Amino acid sequence: MGNKAELEFISWLRTQATPKNWVPVGPGDDTAVVNWPNDKPCLVTSDMLLEGSCFILAEAGAERIGRKAMNVNLSDIAAMAGIPRAALVSLALPRNGGKQLAQQLFNGLKQAADIFDTAIVGGDTNSWNGPLAISITLLGYPGPKGPILRSTAKPGDAILVTGQLGGSILGKHLDFIPRIAEAQLLSQLANLNSMIDLSDGLALDLHRLCAESKCGATLFADQIPIADSAFQMKDDKTPLQHALGDGEDFELLFSLPAFEAQHLLKDQPLKGIRVTQIGEITKDGFLMEEKGRKIPLEALGYIHQFD
Repeated sequence: MGNKAELEFISWLRTQATPKNWVPVGPGDDTAVVNWPNDKPCLVTSDMLLEGSCFILAEAGAERIGRKAMNVNLSDIAAMAGIPRAALVSLALPRNGGKQLAQQLFNGLKQAADIFDTAIVGGDTNSWNGPLAISITLLGYPGPKGPILRSTAKPGDAILVTGQLGGSILGKHLDFIPRIAEAQLLSQLANLNSMIDLSDGLALDLHRLCAESKCGATLFADQIPIADSAFQMKDDKTPLQHALGDGEDFELLFSLPAFEAQHLLKDQPLKGIRVTQIGEITKDGFLMEEKGRKIPLEALGYIHQFD
C-alpha cells in the first residue's frame, strides 16, 4: 500500500471506529488509551491468520476472513470466561488491491467486534509482495469468578462440551459465534474447574488441558455430539474421527464437579446451544470408551508444522 493510500486508509478507518466511553484515545495517535476497571487483571491473547494456511481469500471473501480473525481471538477470551474490551489489528497486505482489501477486512473485523462491544483501538498496516496475513491482539478482563484456567481440572470432574463437533471445514470454521455469553453464564451457574476452546481438535485440546492440570481423561464415544457436517465429509475418516480431530469448532470444553454437571445437563441453560457430557477427568491416561471397551485416545488435531 503506497504512502498516500495508507494515509487515506487510516483517515477512513478513524471515521469507522465506534466510540467507546472506555477508549479516550483510539486510532491515530502513537498508542491508544484504554480505561480499565481498577480491580480487574488484563487478559491478553493474540492470533495470526495466514492466507493459504488458515483461509483461501478468493473462496471466503475479505469480510468473512475479517470476522473469522476477530472471532478466533474472541473465542480465546471466551475460554477464560472473560469479557473482551479492546483489539489491536496488524495487517500485511498484498501490494495490488491492498486498499480495498483492507477496507473489506475492517468491515468484517468490526462486525464481529461490535457484537461483543469490543473496540478496535489501533494496530499496524504494512504491504509486501506476499499473501495476506492478519494478526490481532485482544485485551479483556475476567468475569466475576476470575479467569477459568486449563490447569485446574480435578479427577472425578465431568467433561462437558457446548454444541456439536466435526466437519467445520464445510463452513463453520469461517462462520461461528464465539461462546462469550455462554461462558459467562456457565461460570455464573456452576463452579467450573477448567475450560478450553476447541480450536485445534477435541482430542488434541483435551490433551492440552489435561497436560496443564497433570491429569488424564476418558471420553465416551457414544456421547460425543457429532455435527451433521461431519457426516457429509467425503473422505476415509468416520464422523467420530472428524469430531475428535477436525478442529476449528470453537466450542467450549470444560470440567466441573459431577453433581454440578448433572444440574447443567438437566436445565440446559444455554439458549439454542446444548451442553453434553462427553467424559470424565481421571488421575492419568487418555482413553475412550467405545462399544464396551476402552481404547487409547490419540491427540488427534491440527498442529502447525515447522523445522
